[in-house]
Amino acid sequence: MTTTPETNTIPEAPAMPAHASVATLPEGVSLPLPQQNLSFEQEREVRKQELAAAFRLFARFGFSEGVAGHITARDPENPSAFWVNPFGMSFRQISVSDLILVDHDGTLLEGRRPVNNAAFCIHSEVHRARPDAVAAAHTHSVHGKAFSSLGVPLQPITQDACAFYEDHGIYSDYRGVVNDTEEGRRIGVALGDGKAVVLRNHGLLTVGSSVAEAAWYFITMERSCQAQLLAMAAGEPHLIDPDTARMVRDQISGALPGWFQFRPLWDQITAEEPDLFQ
Repeated sequence: MTTTPETNTIPEAPAMPAHASVATLPEGVSLPLPQQNLSFEQEREVRKQELAAAFRLFARFGFSEGVAGHITARDPENPSAFWVNPFGMSFRQISVSDLILVDHDGTLLEGRRPVNNAAFCIHSEVHRARPDAVAAAHTHSVHGKAFSSLGVPLQPITQDACAFYEDHGIYSDYRGVVNDTEEGRRIGVALGDGKAVVLRNHGLLTVGSSVAEAAWYFITMERSCQAQLLAMAAGEPHLIDPDTARMVRDQISGALPGWFQFRPLWDQITAEEPDLFQ
């Protein structure tokens, strides 16, 4: 990593990402926080490292399905281009150096392998529709696929599901493998200003102001879909009332909570698979 750590970073923590500093709490307890005011090069390094880590974690969670699935990160210097996994490469093997850079016209700017056309068609339009979104994640995870077939929103039946209450859309116009940017544009419209969208008969898509945030919301949304499917199979789930659901959403979700909840997974994967930095 090329970033020079600030004076308040923890020197004995080699797995600390390039953009993490430490906030000192009144009792002397410290927590990592996103570092601010990075150069383009430093921010690019951060995003690519988190992207590679996210792919490794998605593989561990079983979110991969053949060549399907992609996570993208907008380039900080060229926001009309994004970093993405190369077509046909296992999530389990992706390292920083494997990532490719593609612009919104589908032109390969950096990398040795082609882009998945569906990734370009979906993500280019999602990034275009949401300039605030640094990253977007979409895979064919099992419970996300199953839940998407219902064509219904996630219900506030658990604390974790409240993160998505009134903050995700449904795209109901499945027309096969996404091969044109017009469908990507319609997905962007269905996403709106939310953190996620359920793609009926297809799966889930989440966005975030960091790769960590987008990846975390995909992981927890997939698990919330699993919880709702289990609850519905067992009976009639009891819903959390709207006011409480909104309050909990505001307590547990957002850019910083999403980034922070990804930290334990980051620590685990970078300690166990440091080759992802290659």
